Amino acid sequence: MEKICFKTAKGPAAVGPYSTATIYGDTIYLSGMIGIDPAVQKPVEGDTLAQAKQAFANIETVLGELGATMDDVLKTTVYLTDIGEFAAVNQLYAEAFAPNFPARTCVEVAKLPMGLSIEVECIARVRK
Repeated sequence: MEKICFKTAKGPAAVGPYSTATIYGDTIYLSGMIGIDPAVQKPVEGDTLAQAKQAFANIETVLGELGATMDDVLKTTVYLTDIGEFAAVNQLYAEAFAPNFPARTCVEVAKLPMGLSIEVECIARVRK
């Protein structure tokens, strides 16, 4: 099998030296998505919920470029700078991934890129 490195054309540009996703076999490894508006390549204004909504939209956009959907997500890792935001983010998460929720890890971290408060990475299946 060959490793395929993918750079998005419709989602937010990488803020460092990495691919938007790596595809290996039947699996998509999506880099962490943050609340960047791809139209202007800047963080969305607002709180953690506004950032989460944009991060989930970015995930959906990039998966769509790869021919996958939110239903193809197998596992997520959610990074929050304030675990106190968990319940509110959880409601948006439920809407984004319903009805077939992927496995998930959620952890609190000290800081995230660009001073944002949430980042979400995913592992998804390649849709055949």
